[in-house]
Amino acid sequence: MATERARRSRRGWRRYSSRTLYLFLSPWVLGFALLTALPLGYALLISFTNFNGRNDRWRWVGVRNYAELMHDTEAIASLVRTLAFTAIAVPLMVAGGLGLAVLLNQRLKAVGLFRTIFFLPSVVPVVAMAIMWKLIFNRDAGILNAILEKISISPIAWLVDPNAFYALIILTLWGLGGGMVIMLAALQGVPAELEEAAVVDGANRWHVFRHITVPMISPIIFFQVVTGIIASFQIVIQPLLLAETNQVGSVAQVPQSTHLYMVQVYQEFFSNNRYGYGSAMLWVFFLVILAITLIVQRSSRLWVHYEVDSEAER
Repeated sequence: MATERARRSRRGWRRYSSRTLYLFLSPWVLGFALLTALPLGYALLISFTNFNGRNDRWRWVGVRNYAELMHDTEAIASLVRTLAFTAIAVPLMVAGGLGLAVLLNQRLKAVGLFRTIFFLPSVVPVVAMAIMWKLIFNRDAGILNAILEKISISPIAWLVDPNAFYALIILTLWGLGGGMVIMLAALQGVPAELEEAAVVDGANRWHVFRHITVPMISPIIFFQVVTGIIASFQIVIQPLLLAETNQVGSVAQVPQSTHLYMVQVYQEFFSNNRYGYGSAMLWVFFLVILAITLIVQRSSRLWVHYEVDSEAER
């Protein structure tokens, strides 16, 4: 009887051909082809032209855009500022998310309410968040300077150089609640018996956290580092909206310290109408992000620990 039921089950699965699989995959494949692959190919094509985005009279210039980019001091300086911003913001984001997760992983009263409060900023739209922080950072009417005056600190011009760079980092750290939730889920997946065994052996809380908890959640930390690097490299809306100007999206008034690489790309596209050169900048930027991601991936062999060793599996 069981054999007959198993035979019928196999016949039922056989009636679904491989075409059924492709049918279910087709919406994703079609979306990827039209919304990702085709735009990428088109951007690569126009990066070899002098296309200005306004007329069809453009010509092939070969690698001239890429050669010009190698000698563009403004683009190189903006890339260096982006690297500096990423080197500061990403560790703070990862460490801040982990710290909040450790704090909110305790058995506290109304801990669910606190988790919600810390998570809410991460779901606020980026435009609303930037405008709100621009009001907070306002030198004359901002609440931040009002608080500083109460403790006898003179008002600070947050939205001009060099303080604009620190203001951008503060704005970025305000949304670390998303990373906190991921870290919290990772902490709750650490086996309690391992920590209890370490305590029995004489380890204190710091030793347990350093030698048990962190290695166990290191794959999640690695994920947060990689996604944080990619996200911080692509920041463009926040510097534009934090600039002290009445013209939305104006690049001219963006402080030099927050004139990041994507701001420079925005300027080439929408201020200078150099779509070919801007596309070349984006493709070079893609290669930079890919290279840094691969470096982080290689370094993960030294500090990321998995429960099952991949070499042991082989």
